Amino acid sequence: MQTRIFGTSGRQVTVIGLGTWRVFDLPPDREDLARSVVGAAFAAGVRFADSSPMYGRAEAVLGRALGERRSEFIVATKIWASTPAEGRRQFERQLAFYDGVVDVEQVHNVLAWSEQIEWMRHERATDRIGLLGATHYDPRAFGELERVMRTGRIDAIQVPYNPAERDAEARILPLAQELGLGVIAMRPLGSGELFPGPPPSELRALEVSSWAEALLRWCLSDERIHVAIPATADPEHAAENARAGDGPWFGPEERARVEQLAGLGRSRDTAS
Repeated sequence: MQTRIFGTSGRQVTVIGLGTWRVFDLPPDREDLARSVVGAAFAAGVRFADSSPMYGRAEAVLGRALGERRSEFIVATKIWASTPAEGRRQFERQLAFYDGVVDVEQVHNVLAWSEQIEWMRHERATDRIGLLGATHYDPRAFGELERVMRTGRIDAIQVPYNPAERDAEARILPLAQELGLGVIAMRPLGSGELFPGPPPSELRALEVSSWAEALLRWCLSDERIHVAIPATADPEHAAENARAGDGPWFGPEERARVEQLAGLGRSRDTAS
């Protein structure tokens, strides 16, 4: 598993992380699934995980699934609150989930970002927060995300990036590079529209074992991306995703081929 320096923070992150959206919001009698996924990812070299209060039980489930591995993971989560008071309540719960520290605390969807970042900066000074970040999933909000980035008050951003969602390439990724921000890629496998993908015969020239691996390598071949966080509820898929982190990375021709294959897949879906 390759690692990259996370912006100018000096911290190293594994290029493949573990997302928890939709897949870790589990009742107690199914939490063994999350433990299996974390175990498979850990065995394959993953050392980064991301969650949010928006994801239901996922934060708590992730914390319990990490267990004794917590100290070996960089845990990124988010504050999703319209007031500082609610944001602080979310943070106190997170401290209980993650052994008293959040490694990367992000303002989810830049909601009330100025007010939230103010108290988060004080918590960073006490070492209960490592790095500060901001996220958004919608390109229509990238103008606001840019404003947050330019304040100099954050260390990282999180945006969608895959062959079907490339809006970040225009201004967000160049600005992140200019400012030395860490970049987390959400939805590197898309939101379902990129699957099932092309037949295996179309992947041989790319020297990958699966369409997911092709998409993850496409994402990480842009070295402005430091970590991609595919989410899965399948331990085998977690291990397969991690293999993409070994490289090698695609050149322009290979990336263009992945984009072409992704477009063909979407065309077939539209025709059906």
